[in-house]
Amino acid sequence: MTANPALAAIRFSVLDRSRVREGRPPAEALRDTVAFARRAEELGYHRFWVSEHHSVPGVAGSAPTVLAAAVAAATTTLRVGTGGVMLPNHQPLVVAEQFGVLEALFPGRIDLGLGRSVGFTDGIRRALGRDLTDADGFEEQVAELLGWLDGTQHAHPQVHAYPAEGLRIPPYLLATGEGAGIAARAGLPVVVGDLRGRDRVRAAVDRYRAEFRPSPWAARPYVVISGTVAVAETEEAARRLLLPEAWSMAYSRTRGSFPPLLPAERIEGIAMTAKERGFYESALAGHVHGTADQVGAELEKAVAETGADEVLVTTSSYDREALLDSYARLAALAGTTPGAGAGTAA
Repeated sequence: MTANPALAAIRFSVLDRSRVREGRPPAEALRDTVAFARRAEELGYHRFWVSEHHSVPGVAGSAPTVLAAAVAAATTTLRVGTGGVMLPNHQPLVVAEQFGVLEALFPGRIDLGLGRSVGFTDGIRRALGRDLTDADGFEEQVAELLGWLDGTQHAHPQVHAYPAEGLRIPPYLLATGEGAGIAARAGLPVVVGDLRGRDRVRAAVDRYRAEFRPSPWAARPYVVISGTVAVAETEEAARRLLLPEAWSMAYSRTRGSFPPLLPAERIEGIAMTAKERGFYESALAGHVHGTADQVGAELEKAVAETGADEVLVTTSSYDREALLDSYARLAALAGTTPGAGAGTAA
């Protein structure tokens, strides 16, 4: 497979959500994530991020800093981080300390991706000791966290975030809601989603670039576009990779619980209600999938329209071998170079 020259200057990275597969324990999903990270390193992906979800049957990744430590320990050159730690769920001091430990153990390889979501349901929020209003102070939480990292926080002069203080731990902000503006004002790299919803993404990116203030964390705007990408021998095979996640989304929208992934052939035999079918088709839309040539053209267009510096791919499917093959095809298309991630931040 020939690399696409237009994508050669773009970094490609992975966000894995440790999706649980039907009939298999969550522990297997976590082990799959670690094995996947090793394979991503072999394929030359720049960074590998894990996510934070609480009380979700279909997602095993509830403790991203713990999982990131396991991933970093199993790899040698890959940058490792979170996409992201949901800051409203945590005290900024504790987040700084946790990432300080990670950076001390794996110097030059740790990223701190931050999001603003709180627990998915009222019950989860109560269990976390949080409510929806905790997201309202997100910008202030980010500023406090950055202060703990660089030693400039003044609210608690006798307290320090050891061993983080003084270490270089690059932060990234997930641009949900007002995230693009917050990232710009803080001078942080930004991550925006939806590779095909480019009007909305371009508006967020344009705002981010217009309002960006250089900072010790980033001298210039740095844009990561994120989304689902599936590459296969045929367009239909690539589309089938998307079915398990699409059905999980439809199931969650109609039943209130996000389930483990089912095999594509099982989903094709489900007699869906009109409401389920509507959510299912909606969940299948907006993703980049197809043959290498088709995906290359779509990604080339997305990068050109957004001016992105990096593409963060977050694809899930029941068929693990087909999923790994998709990532291998994408790496070949992108012309990634094994071992290129170490020591390189934003």
